[in-house]
Amino acid sequence: QVQLVESGGGLVQPGGSLRPSCAASGSIFGYNTGWYRQAPGKQRELVAKITSGGTIIYSDSVKGRFTISRDSSKNTVSLQMNSLKPEDTAVYYCNAEKIFTWWGQGTQVTVSS
Repeated sequence: QVQLVESGGGLVQPGGSLRPSCAASGSIFGYNTGWYRQAPGKQRELVAKITSGGTIIYSDSVKGRFTISRDSSKNTVSLQMNSLKPEDTAVYYCNAEKIFTWWGQGTQVTVSS
């Protein structure tokens, strides 16, 4: 079992940056890891993902603005978010999957002036 704890969300103005991070309770080596988000009234959607083989996938809505990274030695996954827009407002969830899927509790990101 893997426990995931997100941190680093918050309130930021449009055009600003945030860097939420996810800490895993154990090794994430061999896991697919990623970030998802869920806005009010909408389904949870993929934001960015790093596969166990190192392939990186971004949703079209964040390409060129967000960068996902993973440090397997520290068991952390981070999401650098730049040029934030109001439509990026959502609860952001960390995810890890290898046979089973684990989720963090989420961190709120609000983009507003």
